[in-house]
Amino acid sequence: MNKDDFLKFFDACDPTRTLMMNDDNERQYYIDFSEVRGGDILVEELENRIVRQKNKPTCQLFTGHIGSGKSTELRNLQNRLEKGDFYVVYFEPTKDLDLTDINVTDLLFAIAHQIGENLEEIGITLETGFFKKIFEEIKDIVKVEITEFQVSLPLVLGSITGKIKQSHDVRSRLRQRLAGYTTQVLEAINDDVIKIAIEKLKGKGKKGLVVIVDGLDRIGSTSTSSEHKQAEDLFISKAPQLRDLKCHLIYTVPLFLTLSHQATLTNHLGGGNTPKKLPMVQVNWRNHQPFDKGMNLLRKMIMVRAFPEFSKFEGEKQDKLVTDIFGTTDNLDRLCQMSGGHIRTLLGMLSRSLERQEPPLSKDCLEKVFRDYRDTISLNVKRNQWELLKQIEKEQDISGEPEYVSLLSSLFVFEYKDEEGSWFDVNPVLKETKKFQSL
Repeated sequence: MNKDDFLKFFDACDPTRTLMMNDDNERQYYIDFSEVRGGDILVEELENRIVRQKNKPTCQLFTGHIGSGKSTELRNLQNRLEKGDFYVVYFEPTKDLDLTDINVTDLLFAIAHQIGENLEEIGITLETGFFKKIFEEIKDIVKVEITEFQVSLPLVLGSITGKIKQSHDVRSRLRQRLAGYTTQVLEAINDDVIKIAIEKLKGKGKKGLVVIVDGLDRIGSTSTSSEHKQAEDLFISKAPQLRDLKCHLIYTVPLFLTLSHQATLTNHLGGGNTPKKLPMVQVNWRNHQPFDKGMNLLRKMIMVRAFPEFSKFEGEKQDKLVTDIFGTTDNLDRLCQMSGGHIRTLLGMLSRSLERQEPPLSKDCLEKVFRDYRDTISLNVKRNQWELLKQIEKEQDISGEPEYVSLLSSLFVFEYKDEEGSWFDVNPVLKETKKFQSL
């Protein structure tokens, strides 16, 4: 592997990277893991509901472990829908909002802002209407002259969302001032933004408007009671406001809510439809023996990032390419096993290995990376959690009680799915700790 190819490989292994599926260079790295995530073709299911109810608003929920590949799958969905002539607004609300302190009105403003901003990029402008009146109510807090925004909805809304994110004090003052406007904000978004946007989009040959709000699953990921309460308030107590936007909606929701509030979440926000859940890539059978299909696809994912043409080769040629990167096929297998099928962990450990050493990666290099990760994650395991982990390894099941939910949020436990349904196992790096093995 020459220097340029190594740098491309290193960049392709960035664990924070989301593949942009409308880009041929990015899409070549995509691997379809549906057959080793329980056989559910989740993206196709999400797409089918939108296509089959194209003239009726839909609201769907998507969840899974942070880092499991949800954003890549949602980008894949975006690409499929756009090829089917839907207009898709995809955004992560961290651009406009502080996810550690968010309420439903904040999110509604952010959604409207993103719709308006995206439409302006394709030459569709929307009137400021009601939002100009809202701006008049809060201009002493926002401290921006209204004359600058008389013709631009995105700028009016951007000035509001920008201040919402700016500081806790400003956020509190804005919320107090806007407390009585939530219903009117929702109606204005539907009538002045979404309805008009859909009409103009259909005039351009589009079948409808789809809004994908990615990143909300991070709310509550720290397992603190305050963040859990915030997530419950947003997705359950305020679910009607989020669901009643009159377009096709997809929200990512925190994994813990699907365990502790499954029925309520389904009925209040999902419109009776359970959240689509993305499990880990299965690397072992339930009896802890290697699961070849899952391992093969993880190997392919890594090798395609090194050699995009990898799948065109067979047998000895593929083996030669593997040894060019990992020295031995055993080293690659060990990396895939230690990830537990968690995509971001797999890419993270590989990226750290490539920081230490250029290919071929030695066993010693990889083991040092595994040890560092093991030491880091095990320090976060509380004393009373070790026994629970041992119990989960034995029973391969959990409940929705807070102590189990915390283990999932902390990536101490992974969820898998096969023909029998969901099952759970302990993060492989924790299984190799002396503490776990001594239990």
